[in-house]
Amino acid sequence: MHVELSSPAGLMQPVPYHHVAVATGTRHVHVSGQIARTADGAPVAPGDLGGQVAQALRNTHVGLASAGAGFSDVVRLTFFVTGWAPEQIGAFMHGVDAVAEELGLPTPMPPASLIGVDYLFEPDVLVEVEATAVLA
Repeated sequence: MHVELSSPAGLMQPVPYHHVAVATGTRHVHVSGQIARTADGAPVAPGDLGGQVAQALRNTHVGLASAGAGFSDVVRLTFFVTGWAPEQIGAFMHGVDAVAEELGLPTPMPPASLIGVDYLFEPDVLVEVEATAVLA
């Protein structure tokens, strides 16, 4: 499987993600929304957006690995963040940067969307991450 990431001229530059992913392969891996919880359900980093982003990405990595995939196979990430405001981008990116090397998350990231929401399924959940990967 091969994923080619690019940010073509004519699209906003620079951004912390690529605008386009082109993948070849036949197995699609969809990791459901991952949040900042340990395997036993204990909250991680309550009230800390960066800490929750980092843990949600770690959990996403576990989901990908269970299917034989990694972040190099990811063609799409979607982040849902409660109470989003543009001034939170620093904390958000701190969480991404804190685990990028550990998890093999490319920087810039694969194509990604950050969607602000009023709330997620529990009041302490600040971020949820979904991933789509393509494998041979």
